[in-house]
Amino acid sequence: MTTVAAPASVLSDELIEACGQRAATYDRENRFFTDDFEALRAAGYLNVLVPRDLGGPGLSVAELCKEQERLAYRAPATAVAVNMHLYWTGIARYMRESGDPSLEWVLRESMAGEVFAAGHAETGNDLAGLLSTARAERVEGGYRFWGRKMFNSLSPVWTRLGFHAQDNCDPANPIIIHAFLPREADGYRIEETWDTLGMRATRSDDTILEGAFVPDRYIARKIPARGLDLFLLALFGSFMPPLSAVYYGLARRAADLAIASARNKTSLGLTRTMAYHPEVQHLAAEMAIELEAMGAHIERVADDWSNGVDHGAAWGLKLLALKYHCTESAKRVVDLAMTMSGGTGMYKRNELERLYRDVRCGGFHPANPLLAHEFIGKMALGVDISDPARWG
Repeated sequence: MTTVAAPASVLSDELIEACGQRAATYDRENRFFTDDFEALRAAGYLNVLVPRDLGGPGLSVAELCKEQERLAYRAPATAVAVNMHLYWTGIARYMRESGDPSLEWVLRESMAGEVFAAGHAETGNDLAGLLSTARAERVEGGYRFWGRKMFNSLSPVWTRLGFHAQDNCDPANPIIIHAFLPREADGYRIEETWDTLGMRATRSDDTILEGAFVPDRYIARKIPARGLDLFLLALFGSFMPPLSAVYYGLARRAADLAIASARNKTSLGLTRTMAYHPEVQHLAAEMAIELEAMGAHIERVADDWSNGVDHGAAWGLKLLALKYHCTESAKRVVDLAMTMSGGTGMYKRNELERLYRDVRCGGFHPANPLLAHEFIGKMALGVDISDPARWG
């Protein structure tokens, strides 16, 4: 039997531990993870998916998932936010390896120090990427854009905001324009709206587009509304496995903290620690079962994606199911950990309290549970998810 050595970690244990030590302060002060971000940038983490022939280490998405899990184990908000840059480089790389080099410039700009972020979320649109409440208008040399974009992680540091808007110049055939807004552009402003339940260090503020001009060189894709193509597949495959790994790492941390507590906690009604209480053992078993399934699911999907396995149209189902499973299972693990910890988990000084809030954010990342069930159900039934007659 041949043993394959695991790839060397990009992030040192010392760097991850330093991020973990700062996490509570960032959360308490609702402050961007500046020191973490600079440490990750200095370590080359923003370029881990850039291919070797372009100067990067060329990690696969499967290998990135391992790193994201390690980082999220100590600093989940940091891991979530940096994922919003990493998936853009993942999209560009996947397209390049699929024979479409049109976004190779994203990889080159990332190597040059540009920071990419995501501007997809909108109020009143549950089909992000397929439709848009933001408006795109063709002008000489590019497009102008109007609209409000929510949940724009990395707001303090991004230099290229990837977003989409709808060009309705032909109302019968609307087009979704995918673009990158340069930080130095005019016609937009960032509104500091981020005061949330969890993942506070991401500083995912709103971006208001007020006629912002994006030149043609930063127009990434033009896709018919509700249409699907290689770009959107690459987005799903580059975003969902590493995000799932973040919530897996968070859940592992919560379970470990609760188990460590149970091993030391005593009760007047017991002769040994709470680890010998049958219901505590039941809770531990439930957590272990969830974690085993999460880890195996991430590994299988991420390996298949990284190795170019052809699942055809089933890729959408697999990626959506992975994200839903892992974010919902992470909530369950953290809930079980809180039950095991008892009332001490309520205190702000207890790390479990922060993890309990952070894990609630998992369901708000696309696709949310409603859309995930709709799309997965339609795919399983062979119903066209791009059909304008959405129901009935």
